[in-house]
Amino acid sequence: RGYIFQSSEIYGGTGSVWDYGPLGVELKRNLKDAWWRRMVRMRDDVEGLDAAILMHPKTWEASGHVDGFTDPLVDCSNCRRRFRADLPEVADGQCPVCGTRDAFGEARQFNLMFKTFMGPVEEDANVVYLRPETAQGIFVNFQNVVTSARQRVPFGIAQIGKAFRNEITPGNFIFRTREFEQAEMQFFVKPGEDEEAFEYWKAERMQFHRSLGLDESKLRFHPHGDDELAHYAKAAFDIEYEFPFGWKEFEGIHNRTDFDLARHEEYSGKRMEYIDPTTNDRYTPFVIETSMGVDRSLLVVLADGYREEEVEGDERVVLGISPKLAPVKAAVFPLVKKDGMPEIAEKLSAALRDAAIPSFLDASGSIGRRYRRQDEAGTPFCVTVDGQTTDDDTVTIRDRDSLEQVRVSTDQVIPWIQERIR
Repeated sequence: RGYIFQSSEIYGGTGSVWDYGPLGVELKRNLKDAWWRRMVRMRDDVEGLDAAILMHPKTWEASGHVDGFTDPLVDCSNCRRRFRADLPEVADGQCPVCGTRDAFGEARQFNLMFKTFMGPVEEDANVVYLRPETAQGIFVNFQNVVTSARQRVPFGIAQIGKAFRNEITPGNFIFRTREFEQAEMQFFVKPGEDEEAFEYWKAERMQFHRSLGLDESKLRFHPHGDDELAHYAKAAFDIEYEFPFGWKEFEGIHNRTDFDLARHEEYSGKRMEYIDPTTNDRYTPFVIETSMGVDRSLLVVLADGYREEEVEGDERVVLGISPKLAPVKAAVFPLVKKDGMPEIAEKLSAALRDAAIPSFLDASGSIGRRYRRQDEAGTPFCVTVDGQTTDDDTVTIRDRDSLEQVRVSTDQVIPWIQERIR
């Protein structure tokens, strides 16, 4: 129904790169808008940022990505496929594609950053990278935001943007891809106050996902053990969802200590300290990071909402996603193509769009088929203009999930729907 397409499909596709169709792009935008509203617009202690994808290469030396952002890579001597050496299905020495045993040579380290060149000459002096994360754009702008926004610690900087990783073994649809979006917030706190902030953001982020109407029994925290912690982290928790392919992370909350600001101060020679204007205390802030994969979160919404069920002997496919995330909020149907019903439906659909309620006008097929199409697309409300409409100026509104129908005056359709999509 127009959610996600294979990138460059007419040429056979591009490996683990996906395009979002008319419905998918709206769902993704709604998800990002919900995150931005809760993280930035509803708070006075978080500022927004949109940092560039291309950054000075020293940035990635300071962050540790040039030397340490690697995965172990092995090749199968039989089928020539490449795999991450740390995958369970590879660790026992058997190729998961061709089945050959003892097919792998010695593992070598493979850097996951995409490398390119800035300027007309391809030489080492002009090497730049497509950013593998959005966080570093926040750290290098720390002093700029402190000065321009006049914020005081504790405060956060948030941004949503593209990142790129040359994954060896991507997969599970849009779960692990080479081009993806992140919604990240770095919250700067005074050392010693980091553990309290860490617990706060853990609870706040889980509450956000619950507010999207996700099945709570399929959400959980996964703490990182000592062998899982990143080199910069004092503590880390993943928020996981139980996908059809198992429990997987789609957001991380990390205590990054002062690692990032201290490293950028070392490599740039610029002071990254914060000076408290009240006490004149100087310190390098600790950072609590919340990092949500937008594409992974969209997959969570799709997996959580999808269901197949039987209604009055017929099977229907339903995408039962939250009305505030649904790409189309209301579909408008003229019951028949006569008696002025199409004209009333067109006028009502236009009024919905004018009120910033995405709507879809559908006049083809039986009313049952039209319902099924909208159920599958995730549209929460279907508005039917029928014979009674011309008599008393009312329409029928049908709820996608309960299947209940109510009659509403046409001048109340917009407020009725607005109340249910907030």
